[in-house]
Amino acid sequence: MLGVALKRVSPARQQRGRVVGVVEDIHLHLPLQSSVGRHTMSISTASRRALSRIGGALRRSLSSSSSSVPDASGYHVSGGPSFMRAAVFWEPGRPLTMEEFRMPRPKAGEVLVKTKACGVCHSDLHVMKGELPFASPCVVGHEITGEVVDHGAHTPAEIVNRFPVGSHVVGAFIMPCGNCFYCVKGQEDLCESFFAYNRAKGTLYDGETRLFLRSNGKPVYMYSMGGLAEYCVVPANALAVLPNSLPYTESAILGCAVFTAYGALRHAAEMRAGDSVAVIGVGGVGSSCLQIARAFGASEIIAVDVLDEKLQNAKTLGATHIVNAAKEDAVERIKEITGGRGVDVAVEALGKALTFSQCTQSVRDGGKAVMIGLAATNVVGEVDITRLVRRQVKIIGSYGARARQDLPQIVKLAESGAFNLENAISRKCKFEEANSAYEDLNQGKIVGRAVVEIM
Repeated sequence: MLGVALKRVSPARQQRGRVVGVVEDIHLHLPLQSSVGRHTMSISTASRRALSRIGGALRRSLSSSSSSVPDASGYHVSGGPSFMRAAVFWEPGRPLTMEEFRMPRPKAGEVLVKTKACGVCHSDLHVMKGELPFASPCVVGHEITGEVVDHGAHTPAEIVNRFPVGSHVVGAFIMPCGNCFYCVKGQEDLCESFFAYNRAKGTLYDGETRLFLRSNGKPVYMYSMGGLAEYCVVPANALAVLPNSLPYTESAILGCAVFTAYGALRHAAEMRAGDSVAVIGVGGVGSSCLQIARAFGASEIIAVDVLDEKLQNAKTLGATHIVNAAKEDAVERIKEITGGRGVDVAVEALGKALTFSQCTQSVRDGGKAVMIGLAATNVVGEVDITRLVRRQVKIIGSYGARARQDLPQIVKLAESGAFNLENAISRKCKFEEANSAYEDLNQGKIVGRAVVEIM
Protein backbone atom coordinates (compact mmCIF):
# COMPACT_ATOMS: atom_id res chain seq x y z
CA MET A 1 0.00 0.00 0.00
CA LEU A 2 1.18 3.52 -0.77
CA GLY A 3 -0.03 6.45 1.40
CA VAL A 4 -0.98 9.54 -0.61
CA ALA A 5 -1.61 12.82 1.24
CA LEU A 6 -4.43 14.93 -0.19
CA LYS A 7 -6.37 17.97 0.98
CA ARG A 8 -10.09 18.41 1.35
CA VAL A 9 -12.36 21.25 2.37
CA SER A 10 -14.67 20.63 5.29
CA PRO A 11 -18.34 21.64 5.13
CA ALA A 12 -18.50 25.37 4.68
CA ARG A 13 -19.29 27.76 7.45
CA GLN A 14 -20.42 31.37 7.47
CA GLN A 15 -17.99 34.05 8.48
CA ARG A 16 -18.96 37.74 8.21
CA GLY A 17 -21.45 36.98 5.46
CA ARG A 18 -18.99 34.83 3.37
CA VAL A 19 -18.86 31.09 2.86
CA VAL A 20 -15.55 29.84 4.16
CA GLY A 21 -14.15 26.30 3.68
CA VAL A 22 -11.77 24.77 6.16
CA VAL A 23 -8.91 22.80 4.62
CA GLU A 24 -8.08 19.53 6.37
CA ASP A 25 -5.49 16.81 5.72
CA ILE A 26 -6.68 13.34 4.68
CA HIS A 27 -4.65 10.29 3.74
CA LEU A 28 -5.64 7.78 1.08
CA HIS A 29 -4.17 4.29 1.15
CA LEU A 30 -4.00 3.07 -2.44
CA PRO A 31 -3.11 -0.45 -3.70
CA LEU A 32 0.44 -0.80 -5.03
CA GLN A 33 0.90 -2.59 -8.39
CA SER A 34 3.98 -4.63 -9.45
CA SER A 35 5.47 -2.42 -12.17
CA VAL A 36 6.67 1.11 -11.94
CA GLY A 37 4.47 2.10 -14.84
CA ARG A 38 1.50 0.56 -13.15
CA HIS A 39 2.50 2.28 -9.89
CA THR A 40 2.25 5.59 -11.65
CA MET A 41 -0.96 4.79 -13.51
CA SER A 42 -2.66 3.25 -10.47
CA ILE A 43 -1.88 6.16 -8.16
CA SER A 44 -2.91 8.70 -10.79
CA THR A 45 -6.22 6.97 -11.50
CA ALA A 46 -7.02 6.41 -7.85
CA SER A 47 -6.11 9.98 -7.02
CA ARG A 48 -8.38 11.33 -9.73
CA ARG A 49 -11.27 9.18 -8.54
CA ALA A 50 -10.73 10.17 -4.93
CA LEU A 51 -10.47 13.83 -5.82
CA SER A 52 -13.59 13.55 -7.93
CA ARG A 53 -15.53 12.10 -4.98
CA ILE A 54 -14.17 14.81 -2.66
CA GLY A 55 -15.00 17.54 -5.21
CA GLY A 56 -18.56 16.33 -5.50
CA ALA A 57 -18.96 16.23 -1.74
CA LEU A 58 -17.47 19.72 -1.46
CA ARG A 59 -19.84 21.14 -4.07
CA ARG A 60 -22.83 19.61 -2.27
CA SER A 61 -21.54 20.96 1.06
CA LEU A 62 -21.01 24.48 -0.29
CA SER A 63 -24.39 24.44 -1.98
CA SER A 64 -26.10 23.34 1.20
CA SER A 65 -24.22 25.83 3.37
CA SER A 66 -24.73 28.73 0.97
CA SER A 67 -28.47 28.21 1.01
CA SER A 68 -28.46 28.57 4.79
CA VAL A 69 -26.53 31.86 4.79
CA PRO A 70 -28.95 34.80 5.15
CA ASP A 71 -28.81 37.13 2.16
CA ALA A 72 -28.31 40.78 3.11
CA SER A 73 -31.07 41.70 0.70
CA GLY A 74 -33.48 39.49 2.64
CA TYR A 75 -32.96 41.12 6.06
CA HIS A 76 -36.19 41.74 7.92
CA VAL A 77 -37.28 42.42 11.46
CA SER A 78 -39.43 40.03 13.51
CA GLY A 79 -41.21 38.64 10.52
CA GLY A 80 -41.82 42.11 9.07
CA PRO A 81 -41.11 43.31 5.52
CA SER A 82 -37.70 42.89 3.90
CA PHE A 83 -38.02 46.16 2.00
CA MET A 84 -39.25 49.73 2.52
CA ARG A 85 -39.93 52.98 0.68
CA ALA A 86 -37.92 56.18 0.81
CA ALA A 87 -37.90 59.53 -1.00
CA VAL A 88 -34.77 59.88 -3.14
CA PHE A 89 -33.04 63.05 -4.28
CA TRP A 90 -31.22 62.44 -7.57
CA GLU A 91 -30.07 65.83 -8.84
CA PRO A 92 -30.97 69.55 -8.62
CA GLY A 93 -34.15 70.41 -10.48
CA ARG A 94 -35.48 66.86 -10.38
CA PRO A 95 -38.32 66.04 -7.98
CA LEU A 96 -37.90 63.50 -5.22
CA THR A 97 -39.01 60.04 -6.29
CA MET A 98 -40.41 57.26 -4.12
CA GLU A 99 -38.21 54.18 -4.42
CA GLU A 100 -38.15 50.74 -2.83
CA PHE A 101 -35.12 49.82 -0.71
CA ARG A 102 -33.80 46.74 0.98
CA MET A 103 -34.47 46.93 4.69
CA PRO A 104 -31.55 48.92 6.15
CA ARG A 105 -29.48 46.82 8.55
CA PRO A 106 -28.01 48.48 11.65
CA LYS A 107 -24.49 47.71 12.80
CA ALA A 108 -22.94 47.77 16.27
CA GLY A 109 -24.04 50.81 18.26
CA GLU A 110 -26.83 51.59 15.79
CA VAL A 111 -30.60 51.36 16.06
CA LEU A 112 -33.17 50.60 13.39
CA VAL A 113 -36.11 52.98 13.75
CA LYS A 114 -39.54 52.69 12.17
CA THR A 115 -39.99 56.29 11.12
CA LYS A 116 -43.20 57.97 12.21
CA ALA A 117 -42.56 61.59 11.20
CA CYS A 118 -39.86 63.74 9.58
CA GLY A 119 -39.58 67.52 9.56
CA VAL A 120 -39.18 69.59 6.40
CA CYS A 121 -36.05 71.71 6.81
CA HIS A 122 -34.36 74.36 4.71
CA SER A 123 -31.06 72.46 4.96
CA ASP A 124 -32.61 69.69 2.86
CA LEU A 125 -33.73 72.33 0.39
CA HIS A 126 -30.18 73.70 0.11
CA VAL A 127 -29.02 70.21 -0.89
CA MET A 128 -31.91 69.69 -3.31
CA LYS A 129 -31.19 73.02 -5.03
CA GLY A 130 -27.49 72.24 -5.34
CA GLU A 131 -26.54 75.11 -3.02
CA LEU A 132 -24.78 72.78 -0.59
CA PRO A 133 -22.64 70.02 -2.14
CA PHE A 134 -23.66 66.53 -1.04
CA ALA A 135 -23.35 62.99 -2.39
CA SER A 136 -26.21 61.81 -4.60
CA PRO A 137 -28.45 59.99 -5.01
CA CYS A 138 -29.39 60.39 -1.38
CA VAL A 139 -32.30 60.27 1.02
CA VAL A 140 -32.81 63.64 2.73
CA GLY A 141 -34.73 64.36 5.92
CA HIS A 142 -32.87 64.68 9.20
CA GLU A 143 -35.31 65.38 12.06
CA ILE A 144 -37.28 62.26 12.92
CA THR A 145 -39.33 60.46 15.49
CA GLY A 146 -40.11 56.77 15.46
CA GLU A 147 -40.24 53.41 17.16
CA VAL A 148 -37.24 51.19 17.87
CA VAL A 149 -37.53 47.86 16.03
CA ASP A 150 -34.00 46.42 16.14
CA HIS A 151 -30.41 46.90 17.25
CA GLY A 152 -27.22 46.15 15.37
CA ALA A 153 -25.28 42.99 16.20
CA HIS A 154 -22.82 43.44 19.09
CA THR A 155 -24.57 46.62 20.27
CA PRO A 156 -23.66 47.17 23.94
CA ALA A 157 -26.26 46.04 26.47
CA GLU A 158 -26.60 49.52 27.95
CA ILE A 159 -27.81 50.85 24.59
CA VAL A 160 -30.28 47.99 24.16
CA ASN A 161 -31.58 48.64 27.68
CA ARG A 162 -31.83 52.39 27.11
CA PHE A 163 -33.68 52.00 23.80
CA PRO A 164 -35.54 48.68 23.99
CA VAL A 165 -37.58 47.43 21.05
CA GLY A 166 -40.90 49.27 21.04
CA SER A 167 -39.62 52.44 22.70
CA HIS A 168 -40.42 55.85 21.21
CA VAL A 169 -37.40 57.93 20.17
CA VAL A 170 -36.42 61.25 18.65
CA GLY A 171 -33.28 61.64 16.55
CA ALA A 172 -30.85 64.57 16.37
CA PHE A 173 -29.47 65.57 13.00
CA ILE A 174 -25.91 65.85 14.36
CA MET A 175 -25.06 62.22 15.10
CA PRO A 176 -21.94 62.18 17.29
CA CYS A 177 -19.49 59.30 17.09
CA GLY A 178 -18.65 59.68 20.78
CA ASN A 179 -14.96 58.89 20.28
CA CYS A 180 -13.29 61.70 18.35
CA PHE A 181 -11.29 64.60 19.80
CA TYR A 182 -14.33 66.90 20.03
CA CYS A 183 -16.81 64.30 21.30
CA VAL A 184 -14.44 63.38 24.12
CA LYS A 185 -14.21 67.08 25.03
CA GLY A 186 -18.02 67.31 25.13
CA GLN A 187 -18.26 69.36 21.92
CA GLU A 188 -20.34 66.86 19.98
CA ASP A 189 -21.63 69.57 17.66
CA LEU A 190 -18.11 69.55 16.15
CA CYS A 191 -17.87 65.74 15.83
CA GLU A 192 -15.09 64.96 13.36
CA SER A 193 -16.64 61.70 12.14
CA PHE A 194 -20.02 63.31 11.46
CA PHE A 195 -18.51 65.93 9.19
CA ALA A 196 -15.84 63.70 7.62
CA TYR A 197 -18.20 60.82 6.81
CA ASN A 198 -21.83 61.90 6.85
CA ARG A 199 -21.64 65.45 5.61
CA ALA A 200 -18.66 64.85 3.29
CA LYS A 201 -19.54 61.37 1.97
CA GLY A 202 -23.16 60.60 2.87
CA THR A 203 -22.25 57.54 4.95
CA LEU A 204 -22.09 56.43 8.55
CA TYR A 205 -18.79 56.12 10.34
CA ASP A 206 -17.52 52.89 8.81
CA GLY A 207 -17.58 54.69 5.46
CA GLU A 208 -20.68 52.82 4.26
CA THR A 209 -24.29 53.79 3.69
CA ARG A 210 -27.10 51.63 5.05
CA LEU A 211 -29.36 52.29 2.07
CA PHE A 212 -29.47 50.03 -1.00
CA LEU A 213 -32.07 50.02 -3.77
CA ARG A 214 -34.23 46.92 -3.83
CA SER A 215 -34.16 46.61 -7.62
CA ASN A 216 -30.40 46.48 -8.20
CA GLY A 217 -28.66 46.79 -4.83
CA LYS A 218 -27.01 50.09 -5.72
CA PRO A 219 -26.07 52.32 -2.76
CA VAL A 220 -27.94 55.51 -1.93
CA TYR A 221 -26.40 58.05 0.45
CA MET A 222 -27.77 59.37 3.74
CA TYR A 223 -28.24 63.02 4.73
CA SER A 224 -27.90 62.44 8.49
CA MET A 225 -30.02 59.31 8.98
CA GLY A 226 -31.96 59.74 5.71
CA GLY A 227 -35.23 60.36 7.51
CA LEU A 228 -37.67 60.55 4.60
CA ALA A 229 -37.99 56.79 4.71
CA GLU A 230 -40.22 54.21 6.34
CA TYR A 231 -37.22 52.91 8.32
CA CYS A 232 -33.87 54.49 9.12
CA VAL A 233 -30.64 53.53 10.87
CA VAL A 234 -29.51 55.97 13.57
CA PRO A 235 -26.37 55.84 15.73
CA ALA A 236 -27.58 55.41 19.31
CA ASN A 237 -25.62 58.51 20.38
CA ALA A 238 -28.05 60.64 18.37
CA LEU A 239 -31.22 59.34 20.02
CA ALA A 240 -33.26 60.26 23.08
CA VAL A 241 -36.32 58.56 24.51
CA LEU A 242 -39.58 60.28 23.63
CA PRO A 243 -42.18 59.99 26.40
CA ASN A 244 -45.59 58.65 25.45
CA SER A 245 -47.10 62.01 26.37
CA LEU A 246 -45.43 63.66 23.37
CA PRO A 247 -46.88 62.97 19.90
CA TYR A 248 -44.69 61.62 17.10
CA THR A 249 -45.59 64.25 14.49
CA GLU A 250 -45.08 67.45 16.46
CA SER A 251 -42.01 66.08 18.25
CA ALA A 252 -40.07 65.51 15.01
CA ILE A 253 -38.87 69.14 15.06
CA LEU A 254 -37.04 68.56 18.36
CA GLY A 255 -34.15 66.95 16.47
CA CYS A 256 -33.27 69.92 14.26
CA ALA A 257 -35.34 73.11 14.54
CA VAL A 258 -35.42 73.11 18.33
CA PHE A 259 -32.03 71.37 18.59
CA THR A 260 -30.41 74.14 16.53
CA ALA A 261 -32.10 76.91 18.51
CA TYR A 262 -31.10 75.34 21.82
CA GLY A 263 -27.46 75.03 20.75
CA ALA A 264 -27.36 78.63 19.55
CA LEU A 265 -28.70 80.14 22.77
CA ARG A 266 -27.33 77.70 25.36
CA HIS A 267 -23.80 77.14 24.04
CA ALA A 268 -22.94 79.80 21.44
CA ALA A 269 -24.64 82.79 23.07
CA GLU A 270 -24.45 81.46 26.65
CA MET A 271 -27.72 83.32 27.15
CA ARG A 272 -28.77 84.27 30.67
CA ALA A 273 -32.14 85.20 32.13
CA GLY A 274 -32.81 88.90 31.57
CA ASP A 275 -30.92 89.12 28.28
CA SER A 276 -32.51 90.88 25.33
CA VAL A 277 -32.66 88.80 22.16
CA ALA A 278 -33.36 89.57 18.50
CA VAL A 279 -34.07 86.80 15.98
CA ILE A 280 -33.66 87.71 12.32
CA GLY A 281 -35.70 85.35 10.15
CA VAL A 282 -38.51 83.60 12.00
CA GLY A 283 -39.19 80.51 9.92
CA GLY A 284 -38.94 77.00 11.34
CA VAL A 285 -35.60 77.39 13.15
CA GLY A 286 -35.95 81.12 13.88
CA SER A 287 -39.38 80.67 15.45
CA SER A 288 -37.90 77.92 17.65
CA CYS A 289 -35.31 80.45 18.82
CA LEU A 290 -38.17 82.67 20.03
CA GLN A 291 -39.55 79.89 22.20
CA ILE A 292 -36.14 78.89 23.56
CA ALA A 293 -35.35 82.52 24.40
CA ARG A 294 -38.64 82.76 26.28
CA ALA A 295 -37.95 79.49 28.11
CA PHE A 296 -34.51 80.80 29.13
CA GLY A 297 -36.01 84.00 30.57
CA ALA A 298 -35.25 86.68 27.96
CA SER A 299 -36.46 90.15 28.96
CA GLU A 300 -37.16 91.31 25.41
CA ILE A 301 -37.60 89.12 22.34
CA ILE A 302 -37.59 90.93 19.00
CA ALA A 303 -38.72 89.03 15.90
CA VAL A 304 -37.51 90.34 12.51
CA ASP A 305 -38.85 89.18 9.15
CA VAL A 306 -40.28 90.53 5.90
CA LEU A 307 -43.61 88.66 6.03
CA ASP A 308 -46.38 89.94 8.28
CA GLU A 309 -47.90 86.47 8.57
CA LYS A 310 -44.71 85.10 10.10
CA LEU A 311 -44.42 88.11 12.40
CA GLN A 312 -47.97 87.69 13.69
CA ASN A 313 -47.22 84.03 14.34
CA ALA A 314 -44.06 85.10 16.21
CA LYS A 315 -46.22 86.89 18.78
CA THR A 316 -47.81 83.58 19.75
CA LEU A 317 -44.33 82.06 20.25
CA GLY A 318 -42.98 84.63 22.68
CA ALA A 319 -41.97 87.72 20.67
CA THR A 320 -42.47 90.91 22.66
CA HIS A 321 -41.78 93.09 19.59
CA ILE A 322 -41.98 92.51 15.84
CA VAL A 323 -40.12 94.31 13.06
CA ASN A 324 -40.93 94.07 9.36
CA ALA A 325 -37.57 94.64 7.69
CA ALA A 326 -39.27 95.28 4.35
CA LYS A 327 -41.01 98.34 5.80
CA GLU A 328 -38.46 99.82 8.19
CA ASP A 329 -34.76 99.73 9.02
CA ALA A 330 -34.43 96.64 11.21
CA VAL A 331 -31.20 97.73 12.91
CA GLU A 332 -32.50 101.19 13.80
CA ARG A 333 -35.77 99.76 15.11
CA ILE A 334 -33.96 97.20 17.30
CA LYS A 335 -31.79 99.95 18.79
CA GLU A 336 -34.87 102.08 19.38
CA ILE A 337 -36.55 99.24 21.28
CA THR A 338 -33.44 98.70 23.42
CA GLY A 339 -32.83 102.34 24.32
CA GLY A 340 -30.19 102.88 21.65
CA ARG A 341 -27.80 100.13 22.76
CA GLY A 342 -28.79 97.08 20.77
CA VAL A 343 -29.57 93.59 22.04
CA ASP A 344 -27.42 91.34 24.19
CA VAL A 345 -27.85 88.51 21.68
CA ALA A 346 -28.87 88.57 18.01
CA VAL A 347 -29.48 85.37 16.05
CA GLU A 348 -29.34 85.21 12.24
CA ALA A 349 -31.41 82.31 10.90
CA LEU A 350 -31.48 82.87 7.13
CA GLY A 351 -27.92 82.58 5.82
CA LYS A 352 -27.95 85.74 3.70
CA ALA A 353 -25.31 88.45 3.41
CA LEU A 354 -27.81 91.23 4.25
CA THR A 355 -29.14 89.55 7.39
CA PHE A 356 -25.59 88.66 8.48
CA SER A 357 -24.78 92.38 8.44
CA GLN A 358 -28.01 93.28 10.23
CA CYS A 359 -27.23 90.75 12.93
CA THR A 360 -23.74 92.12 13.66
CA GLN A 361 -25.05 95.70 13.76
CA SER A 362 -27.99 94.87 16.04
CA VAL A 363 -25.99 93.83 19.09
CA ARG A 364 -24.81 96.15 21.85
CA ASP A 365 -21.15 96.75 22.62
CA GLY A 366 -19.84 93.44 23.95
CA GLY A 367 -22.88 91.67 22.55
CA LYS A 368 -23.03 88.37 20.70
CA ALA A 369 -24.09 87.88 17.09
CA VAL A 370 -24.86 84.18 16.53
CA MET A 371 -25.07 82.83 12.99
CA ILE A 372 -27.14 79.68 12.45
CA GLY A 373 -28.47 80.12 8.90
CA LEU A 374 -26.73 78.03 6.27
CA ALA A 375 -25.82 79.89 3.10
CA ALA A 376 -25.32 78.84 -0.48
CA THR A 377 -21.70 78.10 -1.38
CA ASN A 378 -19.49 81.22 -1.69
CA VAL A 379 -21.91 83.59 0.07
CA VAL A 380 -19.76 86.03 2.07
CA GLY A 381 -20.77 88.31 4.94
CA GLU A 382 -19.19 91.69 5.64
CA VAL A 383 -18.44 93.23 9.02
CA ASP A 384 -17.16 96.58 10.31
CA ILE A 385 -13.76 95.47 11.59
CA THR A 386 -13.01 98.60 13.62
CA ARG A 387 -16.30 98.35 15.54
CA LEU A 388 -15.74 94.64 16.01
CA VAL A 389 -12.37 95.34 17.62
CA ARG A 390 -13.12 98.46 19.63
CA ARG A 391 -16.55 97.49 20.90
CA GLN A 392 -15.78 93.81 21.52
CA VAL A 393 -18.57 92.48 19.34
CA LYS A 394 -18.52 88.69 19.25
CA ILE A 395 -19.52 86.85 16.07
CA ILE A 396 -20.15 83.17 16.66
CA GLY A 397 -21.19 80.37 14.35
CA SER A 398 -23.45 77.63 15.67
CA TYR A 399 -24.59 74.51 13.81
CA GLY A 400 -26.59 72.73 16.48
CA ALA A 401 -26.68 71.35 20.00
CA ARG A 402 -24.96 68.34 21.59
CA ALA A 403 -27.07 65.24 21.25
CA ARG A 404 -26.13 63.18 24.30
CA GLN A 405 -26.30 66.02 26.79
CA ASP A 406 -28.84 68.36 25.18
CA LEU A 407 -31.46 66.25 23.42
CA PRO A 408 -32.89 64.82 26.67
CA GLN A 409 -33.12 68.37 28.05
CA ILE A 410 -34.89 69.55 24.91
CA VAL A 411 -37.40 66.73 25.29
CA LYS A 412 -38.02 67.84 28.88
CA LEU A 413 -38.71 71.41 27.73
CA ALA A 414 -41.39 70.09 25.40
CA GLU A 415 -42.77 67.69 27.98
CA SER A 416 -43.12 70.47 30.56
CA GLY A 417 -44.82 72.79 28.08
CA ALA A 418 -42.01 75.36 28.20
CA PHE A 419 -41.69 74.73 24.47
CA ASN A 420 -45.07 74.54 22.72
CA LEU A 421 -44.79 71.99 19.93
CA GLU A 422 -48.31 72.42 18.63
CA ASN A 423 -47.85 76.13 17.96
CA ALA A 424 -44.56 75.48 16.16
CA ILE A 425 -46.11 73.22 13.51
CA SER A 426 -47.99 74.95 10.73
CA ARG A 427 -48.49 72.03 8.33
CA LYS A 428 -48.74 68.26 8.34
CA CYS A 429 -48.56 66.28 5.12
CA LYS A 430 -48.52 62.70 3.90
CA PHE A 431 -45.38 60.86 2.82
CA GLU A 432 -46.37 61.15 -0.85
CA GLU A 433 -46.74 64.93 -0.47
CA ALA A 434 -43.12 65.59 0.52
CA ASN A 435 -42.28 67.21 -2.83
CA SER A 436 -45.04 69.79 -2.53
CA ALA A 437 -43.94 70.61 1.02
CA TYR A 438 -40.42 71.41 -0.15
CA GLU A 439 -41.79 73.45 -3.05
CA ASP A 440 -43.88 75.53 -0.67
CA LEU A 441 -40.90 75.93 1.67
CA ASN A 442 -38.86 77.22 -1.26
CA GLN A 443 -41.57 79.76 -2.08
CA GLY A 444 -41.86 81.00 1.50
CA LYS A 445 -45.39 79.62 1.95
CA ILE A 446 -44.70 77.70 5.16
CA VAL A 447 -45.05 79.96 8.19
CA GLY A 448 -43.55 77.74 10.87
CA ARG A 449 -42.49 74.14 10.32
CA ALA A 450 -43.99 71.46 8.08
CA VAL A 451 -43.81 67.79 9.08
CA VAL A 452 -44.20 64.71 6.89
CA GLU A 453 -46.19 61.93 8.55
CA ILE A 454 -44.73 58.66 7.34
CA MET A 455 -46.29 55.70 9.21
